Amino acid sequence: MPSFDLSKETLTQHCSDMRQFIDWRPATLDNGMRVLEGYNSSGLTLTLLPDRGLDIWLAAHNGRPLTWISQGAPHAADFGAGWLRLFNGGLLVTCGMRHVGPSETDARSGQLRDLHGDYSLLRAYNVTVQRGWQDDRYVAEATGEIAEAALFGEQLHLTRTVRLVLGEPTIEIVDVVENRDDAPAPFMLLHHFNFGYPLVQEGVELQVAGGSVVPRDLTAAAALHDWPHYHRATSRHLEEVFFHQVLVGSDRWAQAWVGSPTFGLLLQWDTTYEPYLTQWKNYRVGNYVCGVEPGNCVPEGQNRASRSGRLVQLAPGARHTFHNRLTVVDGAEAVAAARARLDALRTHGQPVAIELADYAR
Repeated sequence: MPSFDLSKETLTQHCSDMRQFIDWRPATLDNGMRVLEGYNSSGLTLTLLPDRGLDIWLAAHNGRPLTWISQGAPHAADFGAGWLRLFNGGLLVTCGMRHVGPSETDARSGQLRDLHGDYSLLRAYNVTVQRGWQDDRYVAEATGEIAEAALFGEQLHLTRTVRLVLGEPTIEIVDVVENRDDAPAPFMLLHHFNFGYPLVQEGVELQVAGGSVVPRDLTAAAALHDWPHYHRATSRHLEEVFFHQVLVGSDRWAQAWVGSPTFGLLLQWDTTYEPYLTQWKNYRVGNYVCGVEPGNCVPEGQNRASRSGRLVQLAPGARHTFHNRLTVVDGAEAVAAARARLDALRTHGQPVAIELADYAR
């Protein structure tokens, strides 16, 4: 937290423009891509990419990077290139909204679906910034709309709000997804939060207020005993993916923590429409990036999700709202307090109902 007074009374006396302390600042990069640069006097800085679904690219706290980025990023959207070639890295890459998982061909129509769907190629429109005092908190919100739509096809609409509060090292992301078609729509959405060095490095741990942990495949099964621990960069490391059954309180919010005894990041999310949590461990040299990923699905693709009964069908006119919150926790005392709250949820929480029996075999 900042060491100076950020109260409404003090700031009213000492400044005439709150952009001195907090804002979303628009700019255009040399490659023509729009960005919004966020800051809020907490040490937190981040960059949004309106031309890539209003996802979060750069993120840092007091100059310490929180994520990993790819060479040459951010890349302009190109439907002729593959998802992996256009992967920017960055703190949040949204996957969906019809498909999350490996590339596949639809079992009935023969339609090709690329890795993790089209969302991150989509351009946000009606992008606005709202700023102002809400009681004694000054809030800056960036909002945009994203459409995944085709004539005679799906008509999915997402409204995203990314919220910063003055002096708080927290990012809030609220997504409202609506089916604007007259037929049910297959709906898969996963918030792919990506963490890099130095937030993730050898000796760091992931702690989840959860119950069972299910490996995705044989590679993960061989490392199941070691799922909480992160290790040094390793040449040609094979990715490990685990699915977690989380525990929640009466508010249905879940918690996960990644970090060290003195610094880390707390992830909290509403499981009402996002009951799954995927953990992705990738230690490749140079491409050292690991994910913690709440979703309404696991990244298995629409075909398998349909066969297993896990595929969500969003009814005509239906809306689902998703809440995610990331908080930087700095210092041994603050880390201990955050982990104590997570331990309390682990002790008293109730398991979210999910079905992954076909992976547990």
